Parts: sequence; C-alpha cells; structure tokens
Amino acid sequence: MTGIIGGLVVGVLPGSSLQVSGPAAGLTVLVFEAVKEYGPAGLGVIVLAAGLLQMSMGALKTGRWFRAISASVVHGMLGGIGVVLVVGQTYSLLGRSAPGSTLEGLTGLPALLIGAAGDSVALASAGIGVAAIAVMAVWRFVPGRLRVIPAPLAAVVLAIGAAALLPVKKIEVQGLLGALQPPGPGEFARLAELGVLGTVVAFTLIASAESLFSAAAVDRMHDGQRTDYDKELMAQGVGNTACGLLGALPMTAVIVRSAANVQAGARTKASRVMHGGWLLLFAALLPAALGIIPVAALAGVLIHAGWKLVPKRELARLWRTERGEALVLGVTMASIIAANLLEGVVIGLLLAVVKTAWEVSHVHVEVDEDCDTVRVRLAGNATFLRLPRILDTLEALPPDRRVELDLSGLRHLDDACRTALGSWTAQRNSRGWPVQVSGHLRALPAA
Repeated sequence: MTGIIGGLVVGVLPGSSLQVSGPAAGLTVLVFEAVKEYGPAGLGVIVLAAGLLQMSMGALKTGRWFRAISASVVHGMLGGIGVVLVVGQTYSLLGRSAPGSTLEGLTGLPALLIGAAGDSVALASAGIGVAAIAVMAVWRFVPGRLRVIPAPLAAVVLAIGAAALLPVKKIEVQGLLGALQPPGPGEFARLAELGVLGTVVAFTLIASAESLFSAAAVDRMHDGQRTDYDKELMAQGVGNTACGLLGALPMTAVIVRSAANVQAGARTKASRVMHGGWLLLFAALLPAALGIIPVAALAGVLIHAGWKLVPKRELARLWRTERGEALVLGVTMASIIAANLLEGVVIGLLLAVVKTAWEVSHVHVEVDEDCDTVRVRLAGNATFLRLPRILDTLEALPPDRRVELDLSGLRHLDDACRTALGSWTAQRNSRGWPVQVSGHLRALPAA
C-alpha cells in the first residue's frame, strides 16, 4: 500500500521527476519498536504526524539544504547500497534467508556457497537467478524490436517458464486490504505523549534525509529535470500523511526503485505513477499472477541493479586524480555496509567537510633571514588545522634576533591562530626579543 501511494499520490506531485517512493528501509528498526510499543494503529498516527511535519518543513524551504552534498558522498551512497543489494540478494538467489546485517552476510558468504553446492534445490534456484542476470547482461544485443521490452521484465518472464519445471521458492502475496489498520480516535490522543512525539520527530528527520539524499543521487543518474527539494519534501509529507490515515508503513524515496526506474529508460514522472498503478493492479486484482514468479529471478534483477550502482570507474578515476575524494567515497560505502544508509551518508558528509576544511586552510610560511632581522610572512588561510606547523616554524626562530611578522598575505585568521600568535608575540617581547607585527586582519590579543 505504501508503494501504491508513492506512485499514485506522490508520483503526480511536483518535486522529483524520476524518483520512486515506497516503504522506508531506513526506518525498519524504528517501525518495529513503534509497533511493539504503540501497536499497528498507533504507527498510523505517528506516520501521519510525521507527514504533516514534513509538509511544514517543505513549506519553510528547508529541503534545499540537502543539496549541499558532495559528489563523492553520492557515489559512495550508491556504491554502498549496491553492495548491500548484491550481498543480501545472493542469499535469496540461493533460496536462503539473509542475515540481519550486511557484515554478517559478507562473512557468511563462504559457508552459504559451500552449503548450496550440495543442495539440489539451492542449485536450481541459483540457476534461475544467474540465468536472469545473464539475460539482462546480454539484452542490449538482441534485435531492436525485442529491446522494447525492458530487460528485467524479459528476465522475469523467462524465469517463470523455467521455474514451472523446478521446485524453487515463489513469491507469496497476502491480502492487501486486510493488512491495513487505520488509527482510531484513541490513537490520536497519544500524540500528547512525549515518547510518541519523539518517535514522530525521528521518523520525520530520517525519512526526509533518506528521500532528499536519494534525490541528489538520482539527479546524477539522468539528464532530465532536476529535483525541487522543497516540493519533493512536501510531496513526501503528503504521501506519509496518506499512509498514516490508512495505517500503512512510512514512506521515503527508495534509491533501488529509483535507480531501476532510470536504468529502464524512464523519462517523465509518468513512470512513477505507473509504478503505483502496476502495484495496485497486481496486488489487489491479480495476486495469483505474482505467485508464479520465482524469488530467485527477482534476486537476480536486484543483484544486476546493485552491481551497476557500484561506482567502479568513478572510484578508479578518483584514485588516479584525487585520492582525498576517493577516500570519502570509500568511507561512505564502507559505513553504509557496516551501519546503514543514513549513518553512512552522515559519516561521509562529515569526512567531506573535514577534507574540505583541511584543503581550504592551506597556509604558506616564508622565512627570510638577514643579519639583524628575521622576516616571517604568512599567506593563505591560517586555521587551527595548520596551527602546529605555524608554531613549529616560529618557535624554531633564533632567540637573539628581531622578528618582523607579516600577516598581510592572510585571507583568513581564525581565533585559535590569532590567540596563539598573540601569545607567542607577547612571550618573545617579554624576553627582550622584539616582534613587530604588520598587516594583521585584527589586532593580536595580548598574552
């Protein structure tokens, strides 16, 4: 139901053109805790309130701040999601359940492959999944008339035919309407509870961050209309409000669905609406049709999509030309694999900020000595990051010489450097070794 609302409601609203919305993977743990604490109907109230808060944030123009995201972080985000997909869906491809975390999944791959080698059902499932991947890999070489059919759809249809002859796991679809639990008047009264309000804020921030970080990534995957972040935030709010009223799961933009949409050749937001329409058609009217699809085929589709998300060429290019950016990309990927999407992106952003601060704070120290005077000239940006180098140079000056400290070349002098230079100057003057300061941005403080 969340995916249906994401297509039929959010899909028609202004914001992003190709981004597809659905259940929020990043909120899984919070959803579990909320249902355990407040019940399924209580979850509806929380999601509804989070949606209203998202709409307010969009109206206040807070969405645009999410545009401040490094390209390396975006590539790392896509790569991390790609690795998570490949690892998790490898288990599904072999007819097994994936562990709770990607790290557990990675370490468990050898045992998984060894165990599957002697299992005929697992081998049959793997054959279907690998065949689906092979079909998608070579589909671009088939005649032009056939390429009208998207490669993933062709792979799934062919896999259905093969699965009819093999004992492999199929998709299981339950009733759509029976799963909904709209909140009643009693649940709305719980919005006065502090714990519920805290959960609402957590839902709002995480769902908004995931949606808008995803928008930044999707915009880099196509040349079409760019995302209006404020409108997209409002659209997500409308979607979550509708989900809350129906008692459905919370919604975010989903990078996996969005990437599949772009890779399939989508050009307009009609693709988003069709996503919701197809979900409604099959889940409500034709659930039996979904029940013939082998799980391994869908796992193959996701493994193929995940592998394409890993920025192999971009990482190699950055390693040759800009290793600091390559480090940001790699750390973002690793953090998403080790933790989750939101924490990984935040870690990547913090590292990008630190890297930028280090590069921007470049300072050049020039020392010129003559018989009686030592001239020291600082140029660039003097920040606390470069303070050890500045002080090492100054403290190594001869103690019996007059010093002229020229700060006219500095574009920026932060408080830490200003205080340290003032202290060094005052100490040297107190010992009878005079220092003359010129060109400073503001007067150095006395010791």
